[in-house]
Amino acid sequence: MFEQQDPMMLTFRCPKELEGLLPPPVPAAAGLPGWLKTMPAQAFSAVVSGEDDTAKRCPPFIDAMTSGFLIPLICDLKVENGEFTWDNDLPPGGAVSFPRSPIGIHDASQVTGTPLFDADRFLIKFHNLWTVEAPEGYALLFTHPVNRFDLPFTTLTGLVDCDRYHDAWINFPAHWHDANFSGVLPKGTPVAQCFPVKRENWVPRTAAFTEEETQRTHDLVHSIAREKGVYRRQFRA
Repeated sequence: MFEQQDPMMLTFRCPKELEGLLPPPVPAAAGLPGWLKTMPAQAFSAVVSGEDDTAKRCPPFIDAMTSGFLIPLICDLKVENGEFTWDNDLPPGGAVSFPRSPIGIHDASQVTGTPLFDADRFLIKFHNLWTVEAPEGYALLFTHPVNRFDLPFTTLTGLVDCDRYHDAWINFPAHWHDANFSGVLPKGTPVAQCFPVKRENWVPRTAAFTEEETQRTHDLVHSIAREKGVYRRQFRA
């Protein structure tokens, strides 16, 4: 059995003028896509000539999607013929100024030399109006919402020391990979997922199996081959 630990806390703050107007960040488990909820747990496989488990029964697949927090799009974003438009009725800023648009841009020159470079296209930047404070010793890994291949963009990944840097916005550059997308991304669509990461020093170590480790690996591999759900029942925390 794994011991339950007291929950850690991330603090998301926004300007007072925007309180109640912005969609809040949510635990990732509360923002699962509709396709995951409706997909079957099993489907016919021609390879095994019978029903086989789908990814919905893969704990690592699900656990990655339900861990951390999702950062939402601040308003509806309409895309038509490559043009982005929005209607975001926010009050004027007070002591703190903030962007009123859901997106900005990064010039292509900023990704020169990367696979993202395209001389004729900008990268977009999702504006996030929540600051994020992590506990002492923790950074946040911000990345594309896990396994959300249905989204027409791919958010770039970054690591931010949010225990120290927590009084300014963290925005999210993204590559709009679906040039044919036409429609509306609704307010609240997840544009990034964040995971707390404790800062620690790690070093790699390699070793050959001992006799005991060889036996354990042999037993576990054969157990997995004989029955389903071994990881879920015996190892999943």
